[in-house]
Amino acid sequence: MKPMPPQVIDQVASYFQVLSEPMRLRLLNLLREREYNVGELAQACGTTAANVSRHLSLMTKHGIVAREERGTSVYFSIADQRVDDLCELVCGSIASRMQAVSAVHDALKTML
Repeated sequence: MKPMPPQVIDQVASYFQVLSEPMRLRLLNLLREREYNVGELAQACGTTAANVSRHLSLMTKHGIVAREERGTSVYFSIADQRVDDLCELVCGSIASRMQAVSAVHDALKTML
């Protein structure tokens, strides 16, 4: 892979900043299952529709989620399969590390 120009690095950093907020990760986690509207996402996350809309707007602006109007409702989905792949890669890595730490912790408990 070639070195990235500074403006690309800035865009990548901005993209990851969007993904660094826990509520946005919760929303993405839900959107990995299926499309949702704002009300459904708000209820699933235990927050307000206004809060969800704010997060979805930012993620839409960065191309992370797609928005589709259907009559009077707007549905959101993950915009690009690579976003889902990235989530799987990062979450899988973290889950593996957590399982390894837990296994070591359990082994130490049995030794004591």
